[in-house]
Amino acid sequence: MQVQRTSSQIIITLPAQVNVEGLQRLLDYLEYSELTNQSQATQEDIDALASEVNKNWWEKNKDRFIK
Repeated sequence: MQVQRTSSQIIITLPAQVNVEGLQRLLDYLEYSELTNQSQATQEDIDALASEVNKNWWEKNKDRFIK
């Protein structure tokens, strides 16, 4: 593995045998971290949004599960 830093990028070179699924999880985490870095949302805000999304999803889909 090699890591190089330029003025505008960090370049990571990995061998071809790297576990692609593990690498994808790492890349997903790095993307999530970058996207949420400037967020000012609190955990309460996030929990409320998740609850609302779940409630709306359930209302739209409950007939598929309850006959």
